[in-house]
Amino acid sequence: MVARRGFLKMLGGLLIAGFGTGAYAVGIEPLSRPRVTRYGVNPTGWPQGLKLRIVALADFHACEPWMPARRIAAICDQANALAGDMIVLLGDYMNSMRFNIGYVEPANWAKAFARLQAPLGVHAILGNHDWLNDPVARAAGHGPTLAHAAFASVGIPVHDNRAVRLTKNGHDFWLAGLADQLEPRQPAADGSGLVGGLDDLPATMAQIDDHGPVILMAHEPDIFVDVPKRVCLTISGHTHGGQVRFFGYSPLVPSRFGNRYAYGHVVEDERHLVVSAGLGLSNLPIRLGAPPEIVIIDVG
Repeated sequence: MVARRGFLKMLGGLLIAGFGTGAYAVGIEPLSRPRVTRYGVNPTGWPQGLKLRIVALADFHACEPWMPARRIAAICDQANALAGDMIVLLGDYMNSMRFNIGYVEPANWAKAFARLQAPLGVHAILGNHDWLNDPVARAAGHGPTLAHAAFASVGIPVHDNRAVRLTKNGHDFWLAGLADQLEPRQPAADGSGLVGGLDDLPATMAQIDDHGPVILMAHEPDIFVDVPKRVCLTISGHTHGGQVRFFGYSPLVPSRFGNRYAYGHVVEDERHLVVSAGLGLSNLPIRLGAPPEIVIIDVG
């Protein structure tokens, strides 16, 4: 009898714990105020004396009730308070998740982003969901997408395979952005399968005409294996840190490299990659061990 009572108590405790964990993963962590995650990066070749603070925001996936325009606006206000030299937006503003109760018009989320301010500007790239949720542009195989138009309406540049020279305290550096690596997928002309994304790393790098250091924005981190040493820092989103993360491991990561580029600061062959866990939700309305975050990267 005692053993049976003990077993039932243990079983009840496990059920309560499981329910509590599920409730937290659905109702608390996804909607929590973003934590601020800070990285210090000192890449090889970075100019001595150039201190640069980058504030990175990724994967909003605007929708009701998880990421309404008012929450985006609050996150932007939080980002402004972090004193970044520049703010980068790393893609996936649109939402594909079925578990929502309302669509946020691109014009509305763009107005929220318009409140972002930084001395060296606000710079954006697009993600795969920004194509997946625009069937007209996806079918055409080129933009402008709804997201392109939304950003244009508030004066935020989208860097599609484009590099720009920026200057701080007399030091020049380059900020480059890749078009999305996954979308839009189209049948190859020879019938051999699907053509991949629109990213063009060689053409983007070819625009850099001096020896200044390079920072690269790339929505999906998988491109990092091909990024040359010429790039001091690559900044990505897309993975959401796996969205569920236990002791530094995510059971499911949308990357062909699994956990290698799932989250955080990665250094390979003297090249630096920072992957944000992002802010919104994809596929399922769950975050556990991968809370929403704003990333600060202090370079130099």
